[in-house]
Amino acid sequence: MKISIFGLGYVGCVSLGCLAKNGHQLIGVDINALKVDLINQGKPTIVEKDIDQIIREGHSAGRIAATQQAAEAVVASDISIICVGTPSSPQGHLNLDYIYKTAEQIGEALKGKDSFHTVVIRSTVLPGTNRKFGEVMAAVSGKERGKDFSVVSNPEFLREGTAVKDYYHPAITVIGGDHEGALEQVSSLYRDLDAPIEITAIEVAEIIKYVNNSFHALKITFANEVGNISKALGIDSHQVMELFCKDTHLNISPAYFKPGFAYGGSCLPKDLKGLVTLGHDQYVATPVLSGVHESNEYQKRTAYELIARTGKRNICFVGLSFKEGTDDLRYSPSVDLAEKLIGKGFRISIYDPNVRLSKLVGANRSFIDEHLPHLSDLIAEDLDTALAEAEVVLINHRNFDAAPHKEKLAQKDAVVDLVRIPELEDLPNYSGLCW
Repeated sequence: MKISIFGLGYVGCVSLGCLAKNGHQLIGVDINALKVDLINQGKPTIVEKDIDQIIREGHSAGRIAATQQAAEAVVASDISIICVGTPSSPQGHLNLDYIYKTAEQIGEALKGKDSFHTVVIRSTVLPGTNRKFGEVMAAVSGKERGKDFSVVSNPEFLREGTAVKDYYHPAITVIGGDHEGALEQVSSLYRDLDAPIEITAIEVAEIIKYVNNSFHALKITFANEVGNISKALGIDSHQVMELFCKDTHLNISPAYFKPGFAYGGSCLPKDLKGLVTLGHDQYVATPVLSGVHESNEYQKRTAYELIARTGKRNICFVGLSFKEGTDDLRYSPSVDLAEKLIGKGFRISIYDPNVRLSKLVGANRSFIDEHLPHLSDLIAEDLDTALAEAEVVLINHRNFDAAPHKEKLAQKDAVVDLVRIPELEDLPNYSGLCW
């Protein structure tokens, strides 16, 4: 395939070399004459393991060239891959000037091209950039997205020092687009790699690298805070984290990675607070660990605001315990939410088949007596009774069987979902907490 690469920096140079090694015909584009000259001499623009040999071999085979003329590269290629820089401002905003300048250049070149052209954005960009990139191309070229060209988002996950290895051995290849032919064309570039190809919505592909790298930063900071606390206590922090990583059921796993309502229960809040207190007592700052509780409180406030914005006062809770399958109400975020709603003058009914006041004993009973002393007046024996006068239905348990009640739920003013029940998402009155 004939491919043009816009931007001959780190990502562009590696992509240029690796695609040529895979047998494609490459032409690089850059405004920097030095970078163009280096490529045309068979030399890389960066220092990176194995890339010098790859560029040299691709150039010798006649599969690699470079130019400063964007139009020349677009006309000579079927696909243009965008690898230009997107530097960050001190406030965290991206400078997308190079991105949109490239869109103008490609749009200008398309004026004289009759065949369909696919653009692939590899640069790290904000959600919405793909859409605007296409709008700029259409405005400049006078051509139509989906008919004359397409813009695909294909984020890169290359690490400096292992970029060539990462290119050939990715964990996953993410491709987001809205044109079946273009998606198939871009997917074909990665078919020989031993990694799954995931076709997603464009905005998902645009945001995923931010999510990945933010989590990587979080992991490093989490380990450092654990290390600082452990050192202050004379504990081997590396042994602690090695043991932590051996749990692949909960710790290093997909567990808990489902956006939804706040955490609760008798363990997570208590133990998080205990670890933060350990650090505080040793004069160790733990800003990340300390911030977890506030973020959890924010999620509770978000749920309250979602209900309050409906303007309705009669609320039915489907699920009150801190998670389904238990009657544990201690530090349940739903109890906190119910308490706040009652304090603000809302009227609530509760359906939770696991919660019966007569069965609550010990710490569980003491907790509910303190926070919802009139629970017996709020609990309904069956869902129909709980729903009878409700205007807003709040879903808090993932095991809720929605299908038999969907028609009745559709008649309510609002259905607020804290756990994501897919069967309810097509209701016109549906609102998800964070989706």
